Amino acid sequence: MSITTRRAEKSDAEQLHDLADRTFKLACPPGTKPEDIAAFVATNLSADSFRKYLEDPDRIILLVASGGVPIGYSMLVSGPIENDDVAAVVDEKVSIELSKFYLLEESHGSGAAAALMTATLAEAAATGAEFCWLGVNQRNERAAKFYAKHGFEVIGVKRFLVGAEWHDDYIRRRPLP
Repeated sequence: MSITTRRAEKSDAEQLHDLADRTFKLACPPGTKPEDIAAFVATNLSADSFRKYLEDPDRIILLVASGGVPIGYSMLVSGPIENDDVAAVVDEKVSIELSKFYLLEESHGSGAAAALMTATLAEAAATGAEFCWLGVNQRNERAAKFYAKHGFEVIGVKRFLVGAEWHDDYIRRRPLP
């Protein structure tokens, strides 16, 4: 099956929500309450949320598909950094955030994540940013290896709230070409 990437469009909002609903839990550490994951998705990754994200000029959302069927997505966000821990180590004037990067579990190891990362970093560089940064749960070893392979180095730590539970994230950054 061929792997393709493209910018998401407003008509993709429902598909993006479905992907988020199926993939967000993969990034959460074991023990995260299912109801907290569901509430986070409902609040931040609903179809309406994606429609708003797709209208936001400070966001770029990409879809990756295999054989024409969407299997993952990424979201870049430029603009002010509101988290003090991130702001202490990331210069918002020359950086863009890789806010979301998710792939269906059954597509892990297919090459789709690498294709999506290549396209995402090209889009990030096209904005004029010099660096791309992200936050990733400290216990997500698979993601840590993937991001390290793609040049993201740990530069700090931050907290991330899912439901009533705080999670510890690494802040990772890489230069853009």
